[in-house]
Amino acid sequence: MGAQGSNLDDILAEDMHHWYQKFMKESPSGLVTLFELKAMLSLTGMTQEANSYVDQVFYTFDMDGDGYIDFVEYIAALSLMLRGEINQKLKWYFKLFDQDGNGKIDREEMETIFKAIQDITRTYDIPPQDIVSLIYENIDVNGEGELTLEEFISGAKDHPEIMDMLTKMMDLTNVLEIILEGRQNGI
Repeated sequence: MGAQGSNLDDILAEDMHHWYQKFMKESPSGLVTLFELKAMLSLTGMTQEANSYVDQVFYTFDMDGDGYIDFVEYIAALSLMLRGEINQKLKWYFKLFDQDGNGKIDREEMETIFKAIQDITRTYDIPPQDIVSLIYENIDVNGEGELTLEEFISGAKDHPEIMDMLTKMMDLTNVLEIILEGRQNGI
């Protein structure tokens, strides 16, 4: 995969023509479907949670909800993950966790995402329920068992250990590197 910092730090500094060619090489139709994304990333045989997570990531980047990621959405996703401000990233994390789209994250939604991330990365250092308990104990200011966007953002910013944990767990650098290197292992 190469050095993470070197090629990813300057990814958006390259000209759009280069990125368009790369995108079209991977997706000649100009659109990436969920199935194609999973094939591109060699994501087969996943658990149900992991599969749901990948679906949720796809749908958060499919900004117009048409079932495809087009070039503009692709560049926006790259920009967010690589150069996005902390508030932008926290809003994206929130949207990813809020699986039912009700504007709040409950413990089950968050635990499902963390289980899925662990299944995909095969890193099981801390049980997901422990991570969720830590987050809710520190940032669920109303004690309702749900987090609003405002609670989530201010809580994460006020607790550096939670922010650090979220940043590490939600890092999609490895996914971006696979896309950048153009590896197509197909199904």
